[in-house]
Amino acid sequence: MMVQAAIAAPVLIAILLAAGGRLLPRPVVDAVATGTVLAVTVLLGIVLATALRHPVVTWLGGWPPHGGVSVGIPLVADPMSAGLALLVAVLTLAALVFSWRYLVEVQAIYHALMLLFTAAMCAFVLTGDLFDAFVFFELMSVIAYVLTGYKAEEPRTVHGALNFGVINSLGAYVTLMGIGLLYARTGQLGFAAMGARLPGQDHRLVTVAFALVCTGFLVKAATAPFHFWLADAHAVAPTPVCVLFSGVMVELGVYGVARTYWATFAGTVPGARPALAFLGAVTAVLGGVMCVLQRHVKRLLAYSSVSHVGVILLGVAALDHDSLAGAAYYLLGHAGVKSALFIAAGTLLNRFETLDERELHGRGLRMRASSAVFLVGGLGLAGMPPSGLWAGKAVMDEAAQRAGWWWAAPVGVVASALTAGAVLRVWLRVFRGVGPSGGGTAEHEDSETGPRMSRLPWTMLAPGVILAGGAVLLGLITGLLHGVSHAAGLFVDHDGYVAAVLSGGAWHAASAPLHPWTAAGLAGGAAGVVLAAVVAVLGLRHPVPGLLRPVVDRLRAAHSGHVGEYAAWLTAGVALFGLLLFTA
Repeated sequence: MMVQAAIAAPVLIAILLAAGGRLLPRPVVDAVATGTVLAVTVLLGIVLATALRHPVVTWLGGWPPHGGVSVGIPLVADPMSAGLALLVAVLTLAALVFSWRYLVEVQAIYHALMLLFTAAMCAFVLTGDLFDAFVFFELMSVIAYVLTGYKAEEPRTVHGALNFGVINSLGAYVTLMGIGLLYARTGQLGFAAMGARLPGQDHRLVTVAFALVCTGFLVKAATAPFHFWLADAHAVAPTPVCVLFSGVMVELGVYGVARTYWATFAGTVPGARPALAFLGAVTAVLGGVMCVLQRHVKRLLAYSSVSHVGVILLGVAALDHDSLAGAAYYLLGHAGVKSALFIAAGTLLNRFETLDERELHGRGLRMRASSAVFLVGGLGLAGMPPSGLWAGKAVMDEAAQRAGWWWAAPVGVVASALTAGAVLRVWLRVFRGVGPSGGGTAEHEDSETGPRMSRLPWTMLAPGVILAGGAVLLGLITGLLHGVSHAAGLFVDHDGYVAAVLSGGAWHAASAPLHPWTAAGLAGGAAGVVLAAVVAVLGLRHPVPGLLRPVVDRLRAAHSGHVGEYAAWLTAGVALFGLLLFTA
C-alpha cells in the first residue's frame, strides 16, 4: 500500500489545495504542501529499504496476471525505480522550502501543481505498464508546461513554454505510435508482458517500435538533436521549478529509455548500443560547447544539463551492469549539484534582477553562501574527487574501457571541462570580480520573488548548500555505491524482471561493484578540474576565438528559438535514430 500511497497522497492534497487553498493563509499552504512531500519522502524511503531486500510488485485493483497474460496495471518498485522516486521527493522538498520566501506572490495553485508534478514523476518511474508510463509522462509534461509559463504576462515566458509544449508533445505522439505497434504485435501493454512475447518477432518491426517509443523519452532527456526546447524553458521557468527540471525531470527521459530496453526489448534490438552511444557522445560535446557560449546564467546551466545528460546516456548505452551503476551514481551527483546551482542563480536574480554574467560582474562579492555553491558546484561538475559525478564517471570509464570504448573517457572529460569551466567563469566574474565588466545585454528581468531582500533568509540558502555539499561527498559513501550496483544488477536482469512481475518469481542480481578509487579514476578527475580551470580563465578574456567564430555563429543560428525549426530538427532526429538502429 505504501507505493500507492506515495503516488495518491500528493494528488489528493493537490486537489484540496486547488479547491480551497485560496482561503488559507500562505504559511498554512506552505506547511501542507511541504508536509505532504515530507511524508512521501518517508514512504518512499521505506519502499526503497524493502526493495533492496526484494523488489515490490503491486497489481492495482487486485488484477494479477494469469498464464502470463496481463490485464492489470503493475507498480514495480525495484531499488533503481524506488531510489529515483525518492530523489524526486527530496528535490521537491528542497524546491518547496526554497519557495517559502522566494516566491511570495504565488497562490495555492502553484503548490498544487508542484504536488501533481511530484506524483506524476514518481508514478512514471514506478509503473510497470508502458501505456501508463506514457500517461504519467504526459501528465508530468502538461504540468511542466504550466509551471514554465507560470508568469504568463511576460512574452518571453509564453515563448519558452510554447516551445517546450509543442516539441515535447510531438515527441509524445511519436511514442504513442510505437506503443500502438507493440500492442498490435503482442496484445499486451505491460513492460514484462510485452518483453515475454517480443523474442522471435520480426526484428524490423521491433526496431521501428523501439525507435518510436524511445523518441519521446529522448526528447524529454533533451538529447541532441531533440534538445533545442530545454534552454528556452529553463531560462523563463521559476527557479524552484528549474530545480526539478534539471535535477531530475530531464534525467527521467534517460530512465525511460533504459527501462524500456531492459524490461521489454533486451536482446531484440542489436543496434541499440551504438545508436544510443552516438547520440550520447554528440549530446555531451554539443551541450558543453553551447554551455561555454552562454552569458545568461540560467541558459548556461540548462546547456550544462544537456551535456551531462549526454554523459549519462552514454553510460546507459553500454548496456552493461557496471556502466549503468556508474550512470546512476553520476545522476545522483548531477542532481545535487545542478539543483544547488539553480538555487544560487535564483538568489542572484532576487538581489540584482538580472542573470547576465557581465552585468553581474563583481556584484556577488558579499554573497558568501551563493559564492560557495557556485565554486563547489563548478568543481563538482569538473569531476573533482570525491564528488558523485567523479565517482560515477570513474565507474563508467572503467566499464567502457573493458568494453573497448576507449573514446568514452575523453568525451566525458571534455563535457566536464566545458560545463564546469563555464560555471567557474561565472564564479570568477560574479563573485570574485575577475575579468572585464560590462558588455552584457543590460536586460532587466522581473524578480520572481517580489521585493528585493537585503538579507537572504536561511530557507533560500540552506537547500542549495546542503545539496551541493552532499553531492561532492557522495564518492565517500561506499555503502551507497554497493547499493547502486545492486540496483543496477537487478535493473538489467530482463528474465528476472519478467518472472518477478508475471509470476512472482525470484529476481536476483550479481553485485560486484567497480570502485572509483583507482589511478585512472583519480587521473580523470584531475584532468577534468585542470581543464575546467583553463576553460574558465580563457573564457574571461577570449569568449570565442576568431577561427571558431563561423562555427559558433552557425550553432547559435540553429538554436534560433523558432518552434517550426525545432520541429524540423525533431523529425530529422527520428530519422537519424532509426537509421542508426538499422545500420549500426
